[in-house]
Amino acid sequence: MSVRRCPALLVSAPASGQGKTSVTSALARWHTQQGRRVRVFKTGPDFLDPMVLARAAGTPAYQLDLWMCGETDVRRRLFDAAAGADLILVEGVMGLFDGAPSSADLAMQLGLPVLAVIDGSAMAQTFGALAGGLATYRAGLSMHGVAANRIGSAYHAQLLRESLPPSLHWLGALSREDRLALPERHLGLVSAGELADIDVRLDGLAAAWAKHAATALPPPVTFEAPAVETVPPLLQGKRIAVARDDAFCFLYPANLDLLREAGAELCFFSPLAGDALPACDAVWLPGGYPELHLQALSQRQDLHAALHAHRDAGKPMLAECGGLLFALDSLADREGHSASMAGLLSGHAVMQPRLAALGLQGVVLPEGELRGHTFHYAQASIDAPPLAHAFNPNHGPCKEAVYRDKRLTASFVHLYFPFHARAALQLFLP
Repeated sequence: MSVRRCPALLVSAPASGQGKTSVTSALARWHTQQGRRVRVFKTGPDFLDPMVLARAAGTPAYQLDLWMCGETDVRRRLFDAAAGADLILVEGVMGLFDGAPSSADLAMQLGLPVLAVIDGSAMAQTFGALAGGLATYRAGLSMHGVAANRIGSAYHAQLLRESLPPSLHWLGALSREDRLALPERHLGLVSAGELADIDVRLDGLAAAWAKHAATALPPPVTFEAPAVETVPPLLQGKRIAVARDDAFCFLYPANLDLLREAGAELCFFSPLAGDALPACDAVWLPGGYPELHLQALSQRQDLHAALHAHRDAGKPMLAECGGLLFALDSLADREGHSASMAGLLSGHAVMQPRLAALGLQGVVLPEGELRGHTFHYAQASIDAPPLAHAFNPNHGPCKEAVYRDKRLTASFVHLYFPFHARAALQLFLP
């Protein structure tokens, strides 16, 4: 069996909000500045953190989830990354042991050593006790070291470092400064493409990290080559129009890779910039923030008409989450301002202040079983019978409906295509 070795860390924390993305980004940018090739990944189905990580490292950020992606896909991506990387960084999700599968599950399954990020702003020696507890909570977990976030001074960092048990390495710290914070909105971080000063922020994080950083790389991890199936060339000669701008920005790189591997030519267009629908065989309207661009999207009546003609001709179209909201008759933002949308599906939606749905989703379609996730604040009323309902593997309450009209498939589920390549590719075929 072919194997590759590369230093690697899974960056986790006791809870959400501790600073995992900031520390992972600081590590990625700092090591890149040292001339190292860094590959970055995100545990779970998140879209926003990977945008920041990709900008920090200068390389694409892929998702790793044992359920949504499947273990074979996860192992394949790490094996491929190890071929050309000096360091692999995997940002965890939530707290280290939270969820199923958790970041700890992923670390143990793949043999990844863990870096625990702990917000040290309101503690001193208890920092070491918390770190020690994380390291020993589950037998078999390899905790390599600890990083502190939001420290107040060099002396504060010293106290935290000296509190650690001998078995744990001190890897660095970030100070408590507003200029180092990554801005957020209701779905998480503001996307990297919307921040004009993103590189200034990332350079600031790297500079702050350098003040307390351990210079040694973590130990190398052995990655084995899994057996993978060849992607069938079902889309050879097909042109797929993909909406991509600030309103439609939730795109898994692995999904785009798969479409290209299957032979498709991808034609990106921006509804916000006024781009016409490209000549195409299929359309993909991914998720994003249509609620932040109501007037611009409402005024695209030329695009609305082109999408209607495409759907009525029986050509394939996939509308996911934000794409689904754009496909409805109207959408209202959190302040109650409503605007007409494309009208491909009869229905209306309104953004609400509280989270409407969150969780992994699996759905059995005529094409086969696909997996993904849901995460949105929209409440939708759709006047059509669902083709299917998704299921939550953790028995959560979110079971999103999937709608179909001719070859239009629409739902709140963000699908991860490589889980079942043939089924995903068939969504883009007549």
